[in-house]
Amino acid sequence: MTRNNSNTYCGIWRIVDMEVWDADYLDMEVPACLTIHRDLTGEFQFGLVQGELDGRLETSNGETRFDFSWSGFDEMDPVSGRGWLLLDGDTARGRFYFHLGDDSGITVERQH
Repeated sequence: MTRNNSNTYCGIWRIVDMEVWDADYLDMEVPACLTIHRDLTGEFQFGLVQGELDGRLETSNGETRFDFSWSGFDEMDPVSGRGWLLLDGDTARGRFYFHLGDDSGITVERQH
């Protein structure tokens, strides 16, 4: 496990695709986004789901990915889960999981 103050995952990421939900849902209230801070905490919102992240950098087979747990709300209902992102330039792809619920592929693009 690595918790690092200078990493390439920090910043604001636009959620551009999730395999389970369409673009209209993703941007229902605000443009869907995910923010990762230097301490590897963060926040996200897509559709009616919003929450906070607690992340770690994990290295396996020479690749470092951002693994995270999250908790928040889907409308007014408390929800939680986990996920991961693997960086490829200014794009990252991964998986977003709801505890005891849906999971979806996710693609994010770095915002400049």
